[in-house]
Amino acid sequence: MLGNDINYKNSDDIEVAERKYLKVSIKNKYKLIILSLILLFLIPIIFFLDFKMNLNLLMKNDFSENTDGKVLGHFPYKEVPRDSLIEISPNIYVHKQMSKDLLKMQDDALKDGVYLVFLSGFRSIKLQNKIFYSLKSIRNQNAIERSRVSAPPGFSEHSTGFAIDIGDLLNRETDFEVEFENTKAFRWLIKNAAKYHFKMSFDKNQKNVDYEPWHWRYEGTIEALKIFEASNRNLR
Repeated sequence: MLGNDINYKNSDDIEVAERKYLKVSIKNKYKLIILSLILLFLIPIIFFLDFKMNLNLLMKNDFSENTDGKVLGHFPYKEVPRDSLIEISPNIYVHKQMSKDLLKMQDDALKDGVYLVFLSGFRSIKLQNKIFYSLKSIRNQNAIERSRVSAPPGFSEHSTGFAIDIGDLLNRETDFEVEFENTKAFRWLIKNAAKYHFKMSFDKNQKNVDYEPWHWRYEGTIEALKIFEASNRNLR
């Protein structure tokens, strides 16, 4: 019979699958689990570091300057009340808190043969508006060009009463000109102005405002320091 031709294998002859393959598979599974746990732990750290780096870049970005309210390179300043001003020369008014040091500086310079003359002190926001929009427009300058030589209204140090434009009485042709730096008066100021708490506001390192060797501000009181704190912080 056909069935008699079939040879059945003894149960002892049946091949058994080797266990080593199963052991390898389990080891790989454990490795995957461990790697997954490591990644789950690292991913939040990576995202945090990336966020922190981007935040630092944002803080250093030029746009961060605007947190101080700057416009065209100038900081905002409030107009000082008129009762805080005093006249130190015809039509030249300054803050009462700086008048004593300013006049002493002028007197001490005179002792050294230097004749300081005051060109401009307090300017109201209304006057600054006229200077910025009316007078400068005659020169056919756009806002950015104007801002390099004159602050927009509400952004001038002169409105605080703590700013003064200084010239050399013996070289009046240098009034409001860069050539003022070549005068005896300017050289004296560079050497001595800090003794009286005065500082040149717009030196040659300014990026958005032209060099103004004649423009000096007073930082000899807490009120003055508070007013110019943002500007000084910007220099650090």
